[in-house]
Amino acid sequence: MHLYCRGFYIILILGILMTGCITDIYKSAVDERSLGEQYDDQAITMSIRKKFTEDEKIKYFDISTYVYNGHVYLVGEYETVDQKNQAVKLAGQVEGVKSVTDYFLPKKKDETCGTTANLKLLAKVKKDLIGDGNISSTQIEVKALQCNIILLGLVSSADEINKATAHAKAVEGVRSVKSFLKIQK
Repeated sequence: MHLYCRGFYIILILGILMTGCITDIYKSAVDERSLGEQYDDQAITMSIRKKFTEDEKIKYFDISTYVYNGHVYLVGEYETVDQKNQAVKLAGQVEGVKSVTDYFLPKKKDETCGTTANLKLLAKVKKDLIGDGNISSTQIEVKALQCNIILLGLVSSADEINKATAHAKAVEGVRSVKSFLKIQK
């Protein structure tokens, strides 16, 4: 019986690992960027995250980092202007970074739109994007921050940008939509 349980757990763990691997393979296959560009962007992302964890001013979990063709997007909340400025400065110091764009909101202590509301909005927006067959939804990253929706990624056309933005704006409870979607050339 003990051997059976151990075998079951090994198969379960392998299944979970393979699912993650398959998901990564799928994402890479449908990505508009070449594998080399994806690798470079991932290396930049990891370097920025490393700098953030090593810096005393930065609250690592308050900032999300997205990189597309060397262009960095920092999205998150800050407690002080120094934190925000430090994050932008550190990201700009990483080799291979072409530009840094930030979307930061001041952290609010009594925010009426908390984690639960953000997760609900995120799910609704993603559902609508996936449901639209004319949008390559796997190319669009969606972030919800204080009930504001941020769209990031590379898409095929201006029409996709307009449709994705319209879907996000149509979700009840969304305060604003900021699109950093770009057309992959």
